[in-house]
Amino acid sequence: MKVLKFGGSSVANAENIQKVVQIVKNEQQPKVVVVSALGGVTDQLINAGTLAEKGDESYKEVLQALETKHLDTARALLPVTHQSSCLSMVKQHFNELDEICNSVFYIRELSLRTKDRIISFGELLSSKIISAFMSSANIQHEWLDSRKLIKTNNNFGFAAVNFKDTNEIISSTVAASGKQAFLAPGFIASDANSNTTTLGRGGSDYTAAIFAAALDASALEIWTDVTGMMTADPRWVANAKTINRTSYQEAMELSHFGAKVIYPPTIQPVMQKNIPTWVKNTFAPNEAGTVIESAGEHDGSEIITGISSINSVTLLSLEGSGMVGIPGFSKRLFEALANEKINVILITQSSSEHSICVAINAADAAKAKNVVDAAFETELNQKKVDPLKVEEGHAIIALVGDKMKSHPGIAGKMFGALGRNGINIRAIAQGSSERNISAVISVADVKKGVNVLHEAFFESVHKQLNVFIVGVGNVGGKLMEQLNQQKQFLLEHLNLQVRVTGIANSKQMLFVDNGNEIDLRSWKEALKNAQPMELERFVDTVIDKNLRNSVFVDVTANADVAAVYNRLLEKSISIVACNKIAASSPYSNYSQLKSTAREFNAEYRFETNVGAGLPVIGTLNDLRRSGDQVNKIQAVLSGTLNFVFNNYDGSRPFAEVVKQAQDEGYTEPDPRLDLGGTDVMRKIMILAREAGEQIEMDDITNNYFLPASCFDGSVDDFYKEMANQEAHFKALYEEAAAKNCKLKFVASFENGKANVGLQHIPSHSDFYHLYGKDNIVLFYTQRYTDQPLVVKGAGAGADVTASGVFADILRIAAP
Repeated sequence: MKVLKFGGSSVANAENIQKVVQIVKNEQQPKVVVVSALGGVTDQLINAGTLAEKGDESYKEVLQALETKHLDTARALLPVTHQSSCLSMVKQHFNELDEICNSVFYIRELSLRTKDRIISFGELLSSKIISAFMSSANIQHEWLDSRKLIKTNNNFGFAAVNFKDTNEIISSTVAASGKQAFLAPGFIASDANSNTTTLGRGGSDYTAAIFAAALDASALEIWTDVTGMMTADPRWVANAKTINRTSYQEAMELSHFGAKVIYPPTIQPVMQKNIPTWVKNTFAPNEAGTVIESAGEHDGSEIITGISSINSVTLLSLEGSGMVGIPGFSKRLFEALANEKINVILITQSSSEHSICVAINAADAAKAKNVVDAAFETELNQKKVDPLKVEEGHAIIALVGDKMKSHPGIAGKMFGALGRNGINIRAIAQGSSERNISAVISVADVKKGVNVLHEAFFESVHKQLNVFIVGVGNVGGKLMEQLNQQKQFLLEHLNLQVRVTGIANSKQMLFVDNGNEIDLRSWKEALKNAQPMELERFVDTVIDKNLRNSVFVDVTANADVAAVYNRLLEKSISIVACNKIAASSPYSNYSQLKSTAREFNAEYRFETNVGAGLPVIGTLNDLRRSGDQVNKIQAVLSGTLNFVFNNYDGSRPFAEVVKQAQDEGYTEPDPRLDLGGTDVMRKIMILAREAGEQIEMDDITNNYFLPASCFDGSVDDFYKEMANQEAHFKALYEEAAAKNCKLKFVASFENGKANVGLQHIPSHSDFYHLYGKDNIVLFYTQRYTDQPLVVKGAGAGADVTASGVFADILRIAAP
């Protein structure tokens, strides 16, 4: 004997019911088929009763719509010659329903007993319609009234089963029948006085398990709209996988903690009889699904079987010095909650006995506050305990797996993954079986948390970064090209998916939703038609999306953008900054940013602030981390100035060479930042700070070579004045050439002091053979004393700068 249960989605309409009956027809073993109400019917029956209780006559419209739904379903399923008796049955049931709801309407009272009576019609109607369809298809079977077979107490709404009587009635009824197939409504039962009871929402699964246990079935099959139990909710986690095999205990844990595929009480009856239970997909019947069996037979290879969650959780905290060493406080707390039928989902207590914390359904929070404060009224008045603390807006996220107990470090990996993504844990609990680790987090973080944990424990295929880029102009555009070019390489070789989820320029901003990413081939066209750029709204959206492994990339030179870093870091969103403004801001702000990044498990990376794509800051950090000490730094840090002085020989105007550098993308938007030395001052200051020095811009000496008049007016005025000062620039060149030297703009840091300025570089200097837009940095350290550590290469240009930003993004992805 096999028991098959079909849920509401499987019997939602005539088309689906036809699929169900085909599955039943293909099953050759003797069988009991248990069905739920048609999809959505139970909720509408509850709605009708509630409206009637309120005196709202629109309950009649609800009942009329339900009657039409059932009549239409019967007509769609049955040949005309078989319709009469079935349609008459439907009308008779709705006449009875109308009388019950009419009574509720007049007395304005909907008791739990009456509510059970009303909602029982859902399963009665669906099972009788399906039975009529099976008969019309010549499938021999007997319809069983579950109310006569399953006996319960009178706890209406969630009745407890009397298994002794129920097992005897079911087994004798089936044995006395000559049929090989049976059809029964799920969810409904009756008490000792034959009053209709229900087994709780989702109780049709439970009905099927009760039948399976009573008949010692060879298997129980739960048919639903998904292919088995999943490692996580597939609506939240795109890469959720089907769990092929799991144990009864794991299935109970997963179902208790929010996995909706199977109703939690279902497991107990089949576990006691060791009956394999399958979760299968009505709409993909050939797929294997999930089998639930005893732990000995379950040999899944994964340490973690699944990740589940419960939303709408409230934390209750009872605290007070008067609790320490006094027995009975926990008993009184749980007793007060139990008397009000408030279910406790999670418990944690401090070892000092100073506090105890429990999680309950959020709907029970107000009631819990009243009953607990009443139970401890004396202690409250004596100040031995504090008033019950109620914290709403939480959820529970749980890791489930039988194998966790034999693998140390699971809890650390779980909490570490959540912490790195800025998900605060309010309470934790782990049973002595070590089969479940639960954490209470903000409900706003639950989707992100499930994805973070699924990535950490299941997605060995790839890690996902969610990237938001502000500034997709020259450098940012090159970055988008490089991300597109390397997309497949990163997946294949680094197991990394870099998803660009939001982009912006100075005019527009573009986001994508629902797990999508911006098309890196057509982003320019999409951005043209996007919403206007508002920096605060962009930042709000990044934060509100609350995606795992989020990275904010600033490819601007904008002070307003730099000003939002701290806010993002506080949300554990990492920063990659091509923008030098933040790192060269007052030391207190620079230090605060780095401190915030550490505090909130985010990263603040700005390698391209010095040397574009050259590994200058990374090399400096490696020296310090390995215990070396920087004594002196000498550098040519401006690709722009190096380009200018490598190309200026007096044969063409200095202003023309500068304009060429700007046109080729080597300069800042305002070239005076380069030629005036401000950009180089920022860079040497950043290096000095990374070397451990507390230094400000005012501490740096700048030996200007530009005449003061060049700094007046606009950029156009700047070019005109350079042209007027051509004799000055020619004299600078000729003076150096007369000494067989080259002009280089050099930055130095030594003994806590920094300076920048134009220097005559002789042929034996490391700086002499520095061509094009190259940069060079010389690190003199305790280990590199006579011969410095040299970093040299292209220090300007959109491609190399974009590659440096790209490299920083990849460093954030590194474990």
